[in-house]
Amino acid sequence: MERGEAYGFSAVMSGTFLLSCLLFAAINRRQRGPYMDEAFHVPQAQAYCHGRFLQWDPMITTLPGLYLASVGVVKPAAWLFGWTGSVVCSAAMLRFINLLFSAGNFYLLYLLLLKIHQKNKAVSGFQRILSTLTLAMFPTLYFFTFLYYTDPGSVFFTLFAYLMCLYGNHKTSALLGFCGFMFRQTNIVWTVFCAGNVVAEKLNEAWKTELQKKKDEKISSRKGSLSDLMRILRFLIKYLISLKNLVTLTALTWPYIILVTVFFVFVFVNDGIVVGDRSSHEACLHFPQLFYFLSFTVFFSFPHLLTPTKIRKFLLSLRKHPVQYSLIAVISLFLIWKFTYVHKYLLADNRHYTFYVWRKIFQRHELVKYILVPVYMFAGWSFADTLKSKSIFWILMYFVCLLAVTVPQKLLEFRYFILPFLIYRLNIPFPSLYRQLLELAFYIVVNAVTFYLFLNKTFQWPNSDEIQRFMW
Repeated sequence: MERGEAYGFSAVMSGTFLLSCLLFAAINRRQRGPYMDEAFHVPQAQAYCHGRFLQWDPMITTLPGLYLASVGVVKPAAWLFGWTGSVVCSAAMLRFINLLFSAGNFYLLYLLLLKIHQKNKAVSGFQRILSTLTLAMFPTLYFFTFLYYTDPGSVFFTLFAYLMCLYGNHKTSALLGFCGFMFRQTNIVWTVFCAGNVVAEKLNEAWKTELQKKKDEKISSRKGSLSDLMRILRFLIKYLISLKNLVTLTALTWPYIILVTVFFVFVFVNDGIVVGDRSSHEACLHFPQLFYFLSFTVFFSFPHLLTPTKIRKFLLSLRKHPVQYSLIAVISLFLIWKFTYVHKYLLADNRHYTFYVWRKIFQRHELVKYILVPVYMFAGWSFADTLKSKSIFWILMYFVCLLAVTVPQKLLEFRYFILPFLIYRLNIPFPSLYRQLLELAFYIVVNAVTFYLFLNKTFQWPNSDEIQRFMW
């Protein structure tokens, strides 16, 4: 990092943290007590603060990583500064833990952009700082910086694990992956993703050697044609049935293999992945979740994905390959018909934006979910098109992880899309400065509207005296 870039980064990070602190103070003045899921998280953390580590709320579905981390920060701070009484583990103090995680995420996002795009000398320090600021302000994540939820800590440890993986520190990466797993069990998928990065790199090296032997460079440049995909599939099978290659891959990824083994032991002993309230968190094959994620990504990355050039390229591709797209459309319609699930929380809780998305769009008519298939197809094509700079093995690995983290979820919940979105956004080529500024401006507007609604547009349910607020 050059000196000017270091000063610029420090200034932007400090300024963002200061503004976040001011917003944090405003939110805590308006919402002093626990809100929504905080009603479970805050008392559980307070029990840990008082040394009651065997006390557990059966409504909590995640492992106690958030509470252990909170006690590990709050208790030494209380001893150091002489804090006593209820302030030590108050809702505000616990929420502040996530503000610290948010600052950590800011730094990790910058380091990841620096590492992933290190070969792109055309990217300026200003663009890196701007992209870091934009991703740190990603609305769905940024909102939960100010509440005591698992998201900021979950993202912190997962991004840290990814960074260590990219630097080849796989034992450290697996250890951090374990911390991420302790915040949210589904983060085990991103441990597999880190292992997949190693495997994809080795596969890509072997594939390039294969191409060089055959003197057929056209194969690697035409990712997407059926014949090339069949060749890659044959190569993949041939590579993976080799004992020598499997031993090499195992030697490189053993820390991740151990962690995944621990995960399966946990699932066996726990008789499932969910810790507490299982009745509301049943796994299922909810394939339309992938379509919702792609739509979510297009919405939040519209300066990169929803452009006239991309629309023209998509229409041209549609005209060139009508049979392939017709087949994709038929499969999509079938998946929507047979595998659409509507969670009871989605229909009942009018505090979440997803309630209004579902009611205003999907519940307008039974055919709406089918009519949206062309939108999903464009979103999927545009999504894949922005990743074409990555190797085919990386894309396959990411896509498998994306399916694993989205499809089993019955509930449509935007928080579940945070990590797959961030990893996608970190890995696409740097956009133009204009598109970066447009993306940042859009995120600022969305955040401003979200916090305005949360703070000022309160309402009450007929059978409750509690103040209700809109949120993600």
